[in-house]
Amino acid sequence: MQDKELTDEQLALLFQGGDKSAADKLLSRYKNTVLSVARAFFLSGGETEDLVQEGMCGLYSAMGGYSGGSFAPYAARCIRNRMIDCVKATRGAKNAALNNFLPITEVGEELYSSRENPEDELIKRENRREFLQTMSKTLSSFEFKVTVMYMDGLTMAEMSSAAGKPAKSIDNALQRAKRKLSRVYRG
Repeated sequence: MQDKELTDEQLALLFQGGDKSAADKLLSRYKNTVLSVARAFFLSGGETEDLVQEGMCGLYSAMGGYSGGSFAPYAARCIRNRMIDCVKATRGAKNAALNNFLPITEVGEELYSSRENPEDELIKRENRREFLQTMSKTLSSFEFKVTVMYMDGLTMAEMSSAAGKPAKSIDNALQRAKRKLSRVYRG
């Protein structure tokens, strides 16, 4: 069997048996997945590359811990969990930028959901990416942060606590963001 024909599951099992070239192949195959997951986090003042490194470590752990089933969703969850653990572990003033992360999407679930066909999923992700780009160009950083939290379903109290601002400031930022975005989309 040629290497191109090996599945992710087969490569993970080969890696567990000591085949280091299998690890290289999986790391290469999942590099874009790791980048996608890392981009799903908003790091105020942080570096995406730090999360990419953590994601690659999560992928490596997934290869070692794989025990059957579909490898792709398992790997995506391990990658995402490793990034979240990294962010949580860096609490403190020294790493204040990392403490304010916001998951923009549930990438593991969105990448591998089987409810929709792949074309619909791709269109949905592309639309969200374009909307977030428009938001980042149109809104202030605070308005962007509050709007993303709102889109993620946080309550006013949760947004206030996460941002460290009074609820009135959160509400004002949301109203400004809605006005700015409605002007952009109305023409």
